[in-house]
Amino acid sequence: MAIVKPAHYSIRTADLDASRRFYTDVLQLRAGFRPPFNFPGLWLYPNQDESEFGAVHLIEQRDEDPQGSGSVDHIAFLATDWPGMRQRCDALGVPYRVQRVPSLNLIQVFLVDPSGVTIELNYRSNNTELSKGISQ
Repeated sequence: MAIVKPAHYSIRTADLDASRRFYTDVLQLRAGFRPPFNFPGLWLYPNQDESEFGAVHLIEQRDEDPQGSGSVDHIAFLATDWPGMRQRCDALGVPYRVQRVPSLNLIQVFLVDPSGVTIELNYRSNNTELSKGISQ
């Protein structure tokens, strides 16, 4: 058996609607097909292709559900259109932190979802953009 790539990550959330809004309005994922499990949740997709079963699974946490490990520090995505994301976060009042990594030509943006999970968005950039402060 060979591991090919991560398939999805799953978030247990006490507020399914707030999490849905964060992932659809801020990150622009879309809710799509989800099997009829016996517990509430959503599967979220980055595009129209549902063949890989979603990138993010949201599960509504119920009192009788066991807690997860709490060991995940953050989840990272490669992303495009930092100016568009910055504008969306500002318009929606979503706080973020920006870090430049010139040695990798990378702009990193950190957001926190309604369940407290840190989301890292990695935008490829060039050194000119980094030095001009485009990430601010």
